Amino acid sequence: MERGAGSGEDKEMTIEGGNQFRFQNLEIWKRAAALSLRIFELADTLENQRLFRFAEQLRATSLSITNNIAEGSGSTSKADFANFLNFSRRSVFEVANVLTLLSQNGNLRAADTSPLLAELEQLSRMIHAFSRTLRLSASPPSKLRVPRSELYPPSSMLPAQGSHPRG
Repeated sequence: MERGAGSGEDKEMTIEGGNQFRFQNLEIWKRAAALSLRIFELADTLENQRLFRFAEQLRATSLSITNNIAEGSGSTSKADFANFLNFSRRSVFEVANVLTLLSQNGNLRAADTSPLLAELEQLSRMIHAFSRTLRLSASPPSKLRVPRSELYPPSSMLPAQGSHPRG
């Protein structure tokens, strides 16, 4: 929030969509945040089973997905933002790993984890696509190769051999 000059009233600085921060308008962040809330609920059930470490790990890694998207959106370069998206995508895989192991050992039902794993896979694809777009738009243009024939005038424009340009 920014103080209004001399007015004593608070003014909110907002961007497109009425949100304060760029990440709040990103579809990947919105989807990751909604998914994190569902994972937090699942973590609560793990705590009821006294699986505190797994619950905390799920909360931390799912939070890392949205945190890295948010942090990257504040970068001053597209390449840096893409790096943060890479961290976020890696956290997606970490959440998927924990859910898979909990399902395999019987602590969570496949019916509970399968929809989350499908959503994680889709989110991973979206993050990867966005990261790729940022990297491609941030990379410098490739060096243009100009054919040798365009660097030098055609031989028909050169003075004939034996003639002198001095006249």
